[in-house]
Amino acid sequence: MAKIPYRVIIADDHPLARQAVQSLLEDDPAFTVVGEAYNGEEVVSMCGNLQPDVVLMDIHMSPVNGLEATRQIKQLYPHIRIVMLTVSDDVADLFTAIQFGAQGYLLKNMDPDEWMQYLHALLDDNSLVARQMADRLMQRFRMSGAPPHSGQSLPPLTNREHEIVLHVAEGYNNRQIAGKLLISENTVKNHMKNIFEKLQIDNRVQLTAYAVKQGLTRNLHN
Repeated sequence: MAKIPYRVIIADDHPLARQAVQSLLEDDPAFTVVGEAYNGEEVVSMCGNLQPDVVLMDIHMSPVNGLEATRQIKQLYPHIRIVMLTVSDDVADLFTAIQFGAQGYLLKNMDPDEWMQYLHALLDDNSLVARQMADRLMQRFRMSGAPPHSGQSLPPLTNREHEIVLHVAEGYNNRQIAGKLLISENTVKNHMKNIFEKLQIDNRVQLTAYAVKQGLTRNLHN
């Protein structure tokens, strides 16, 4: 049985940028574009009318930008997946988008084949891509001199949950984590569910970015 394609809205204030994204998606049967929006206010409204599976969201739009639109959409329609489109090196924007609920981000200047591979991996919640994206964010933090620690107190994770967060941050999937900790894959899934609930996040990119921002991964890169 063929998989039902993802219903996608493209939100970008530049018509040529929307056209470029649509041309990439048209060649992939996993996606069908159901709408285009030119600002954050329009895409929030369209999500209510069209109920897409995915929004590809430019960060810099006006009068309502992609960050605020992401926050509103995830509050109203938490099942909709959002992937940010950006050329920005502003790590604060990227972290904010992920904290608001975005699955991750795609750089507009990526090679088209790599861009599509990353999009598929993000929607599949691929652990390796989560690690790669968090690494990029951490590198930008270092280049900008910004500290990766948010200053917020850590939620009360158990020791086992803390171990699992670190393994996720290293790019391991549930099966690999189960093997390393000598527990069942279902047990790992249950721990992941608890972690997501405690941290109020819903995917591995967000969890890995959280681990990086809290400084939990420093020893992994020494």
